[in-house]
Amino acid sequence: MLPLPGISDIRAAAARLSGLIVETPLIESPELNRRYGGRILFKPETLQRTGSFKIRGAYNKLSTLSEDERGRGVVAFSSGNHAQGVAASAAMFGVKAVIAMPADAPAMKVGNVRRMGAEVVPFDRFKDDRMAVVRPYIEKGMALVPPFDDPAIIAGQGTIGLELIKQAEALGVALDAVVIPCGGGGLASGISVAVKHLSQRTAVWAVEPEHFDDTRRSLAKGERVANEPGHASICDALLTAEPGAITFEINRRNLAGAIAVSDKAAAQAMRDAMAYLKLVVEPGGCVAFAALESGEIDLAGKSVAVVLSGGNVDFGTYAGIMAA
Repeated sequence: MLPLPGISDIRAAAARLSGLIVETPLIESPELNRRYGGRILFKPETLQRTGSFKIRGAYNKLSTLSEDERGRGVVAFSSGNHAQGVAASAAMFGVKAVIAMPADAPAMKVGNVRRMGAEVVPFDRFKDDRMAVVRPYIEKGMALVPPFDDPAIIAGQGTIGLELIKQAEALGVALDAVVIPCGGGGLASGISVAVKHLSQRTAVWAVEPEHFDDTRRSLAKGERVANEPGHASICDALLTAEPGAITFEINRRNLAGAIAVSDKAAAQAMRDAMAYLKLVVEPGGCVAFAALESGEIDLAGKSVAVVLSGGNVDFGTYAGIMAA
């Protein structure tokens, strides 16, 4: 039996995180509302501590470890945002952190992790087994902080769902849908648990990059399937091999569906985020916004929340996309 986190776990995570993280607002643009014919409310986790939602799950996971476990240090593997969340959380607890990061991870993300005091171990994301890279540290007694397939991680990410439903209600809005970026599924699954508990009528959608749409294809097949090798995407934060066992089981129950978007669509959404919301959003953080153009979600006359999951993008990459 898989250990599926519930609403009580998410509320406990929210209590642990209270006062330590940013309760990111819901924002909107009259121009985008007119474009889509509905009310689009954006949840900018780009404004979160470390520039993405990942600190929510990382800090919650470290909070659930014993003092003895934390004292031996923590280890993680990540393309960047989870790495920063773990590094920041470890610094807050005053413990050692080792992070395995792809050699091609954005320099900004790698630099931020090092500045927070964590040790970075580079690996080849296309050739190396991430678990093999971190296993020696686990064997030394360091606690693994997984990127998504862990009840405490999922519960931490689910605190976003608590916030956005409360914030929407404060605006007098009953949400018809919530649209969420998806890599391994930790964010989508956590938010879906909170949203479905608080607003059963609200549809929850996951969005992935083209060729990395393992959740979409897994939902269609009814079981977890992996991505085919040989593809690349600008959405570096979402390039997981397959859904997690726990995250897929939750998403299988809760999601209305999953949508795949092109790099071109993600880049255009980044430009729109800058133009209409005045926000810097990284490619993977903008796929849910990009999905609004897909036609797969009913927007006309609807109220829809869109999660912008991160804003950690190298200056050169961002400048090139803005200038395209």
